[in-house]
Amino acid sequence: MRPGRPARGFNTTSPAERAVRYLLLGLVLLLTVGPFLWELSTSLKGAGEDVYTRSPGFLPHDPTLANYAEVARTVPVWTYAVNSLLVAAVTVAGNAVGATFAGFALARLRFRGGRAVLGLLLATLVLPGEVTIVSQYVTVRSLGLADTLLGVALPGAIGMLNVLLMRTAFQAVPPELDSAALVDGANVWQRLVHVGLPNVRGMLSVVVIFAFIGAWDDFLWPLIVLNDPDHYTLTVGLQYLNGTFSANPRLIAAGTMIAFLPIVLVFAALQRFFFQGVEEGAVKG
Repeated sequence: MRPGRPARGFNTTSPAERAVRYLLLGLVLLLTVGPFLWELSTSLKGAGEDVYTRSPGFLPHDPTLANYAEVARTVPVWTYAVNSLLVAAVTVAGNAVGATFAGFALARLRFRGGRAVLGLLLATLVLPGEVTIVSQYVTVRSLGLADTLLGVALPGAIGMLNVLLMRTAFQAVPPELDSAALVDGANVWQRLVHVGLPNVRGMLSVVVIFAFIGAWDDFLWPLIVLNDPDHYTLTVGLQYLNGTFSANPRLIAAGTMIAFLPIVLVFAALQRFFFQGVEEGAVKG
């Protein structure tokens, strides 16, 4: 080491390494966040701004909310949004309750056939959704739920991946806590509510966010089940909006932003627990 040069530890980085990291981070942000910012900018541009020029401006010269008002007046976008919220609410509730109960049972309870059930759950993850979509539709139609919002939400009410995530979270809870609860006379329900759930809130928020995004963004299944335009979800309705305003990308961008806003709100409300579940396994050591 040269005299007068400060020593570098294993965790220190050189200016060149930091520059490369920031460069890669900026590239990732450009690829992920850039399209949403461009769509937002397009939705705020007035009718006098040309969006088809060779080098369109990123910032609108005269920002306006008239595009959002025009979308609401021409297409029942708020009805579609309410339908999507109802489907997402049923899906989130089913996954939050069902995945929690199933994950706790697989992780903490001993019963005959437990390994076989776990093997079946793992086997369902191998099959893509398109393979079972015909049987799902036949089942929904036989239940009389075709062309209903409940028929849209029912197949996604409990996701097998969410069950496995909750099982992993419950398995990470120290077994000494369960033993202490058993000594105190706690039953299964009390162990779930007072011991298990407080330690898996982070993973539960991950399940809620993924279930909401999956239900909100789903397009193929609602398109197959729904026939009545009054029952369309927002993703299906946006395709009608795209055909209606094919010559005006400002209105299409405004509809896209309307569909994107609820996802941002849900993630903002649960992001603290989300990162807790991802980084810490949802267990406090």
